[in-house]
Amino acid sequence: MPIRIKDGLPAAEILGNENIFVMLESRATKQEIRPLQLVILNLMPKKIETENQILRLLSNTPLQVNVEFLRIDYRASKNTPQEHIDKFYHDFERIRHNNYDGLIITGAPLGLVGHDDVVYWPQIEEIINWSKTHVVSTLFLCWAAQAALKILHGVDKKVHETKFSGVYPQQTFHRHNPLVRGFDDEFPVPMSRYANFSAAMFAGTDLDILAANDETGVYLAASKDCRQVFVTGHPEYSADTLHQEYMRDITDGVEAAVPANYYKGNNAENAPLVTWRSHGNLLYSNWLNYYVYQQTPYDLNDL
Repeated sequence: MPIRIKDGLPAAEILGNENIFVMLESRATKQEIRPLQLVILNLMPKKIETENQILRLLSNTPLQVNVEFLRIDYRASKNTPQEHIDKFYHDFERIRHNNYDGLIITGAPLGLVGHDDVVYWPQIEEIINWSKTHVVSTLFLCWAAQAALKILHGVDKKVHETKFSGVYPQQTFHRHNPLVRGFDDEFPVPMSRYANFSAAMFAGTDLDILAANDETGVYLAASKDCRQVFVTGHPEYSADTLHQEYMRDITDGVEAAVPANYYKGNNAENAPLVTWRSHGNLLYSNWLNYYVYQQTPYDLNDL
């Protein structure tokens, strides 16, 4: 939330140059406030687990946020009770005429599947294109970022020979961008993907690369108008999510490397060491505040 100060106070210019958000009293007295309207398209198999992870991060802000959940199709879920989906999830037809302050599209276990082979690719394409006119800002997570980069910017993923699994340090760029306000020069993020996006692949777009790793490529990128944010990792992951994925691969007979920089002492017999929680909370708070709350009209019909 902004600091409210008197008009003309010298601190306004000084703090503004430091990328600290201040609001002059003359603006604050005219400001109208309402709850933010968010919709989450949850593509993950374990929907309840993903709901908890994302809502945990969204709740770390003083802003009031109303959340709805969206499903992609009518196929039965193998990992989530049908009664839960029927009770808490909407179909796209029900919301297609609504406008929203924010949209979050989650990842999906489709890392080795070509875009044309994704069963619900036409629906994903429709919803992503719909978001351009019905949503103030959209947060694309992991596989959703891969899909959106292809649909919106023609950037196709490059499949890496082995899976990036673990916690990888990211370098921060473009510190003037409010999305990375408060970020350290380097910060850790969980990764679980085969795709690799090099900085060179973004050369033909108008996207700003805000964080990246030399090995895993671009982690965080955003459009200059704040309406699209691409996150290729999983800042929302719980402490044991990578462990569960690793054990699943081992059980399924998949040759999997121990997740990098994850277990204490890089020993899978030790408990995971959580190092990314503060960054995840800060990313979501910055997105809600600067890319959603500060950009949205009071009346969503004016979008």
